[in-house]
Amino acid sequence: MARKKSSEQSSAALTFSHAVRQCVDSGKVEFGANTGVKRALSGKAKLVLLASNCPDEVKDDVVRFCKLSGVPTAVFEGTSVELGTVVGKPFPVSVLTVYDVGNSNIMEYAKQ
Repeated sequence: MARKKSSEQSSAALTFSHAVRQCVDSGKVEFGANTGVKRALSGKAKLVLLASNCPDEVKDDVVRFCKLSGVPTAVFEGTSVELGTVVGKPFPVSVLTVYDVGNSNIMEYAKQ
């Protein structure tokens, strides 16, 4: 059974990664912690995606501001380097701000 759980978790992570990539390709996004904090505070974003190893002070600010403005957040279970690879960038991405989801189903993974 343990292997089946691992396989299901791997499949879910792959599906989420695919949704993130599809959002970047067909929607409108911005990268960066400073942008994420500003857009979360203003409420202009539809979703803010955080890498699992995002610095605690940035994560706390983004989550707090998202709750205040009603913007949902999601956590990418990989590191910022892995998130950068998923979105096709040659650098680590700790915060991804989504303005338009495009053809993706990434909002299914969002939580407030």
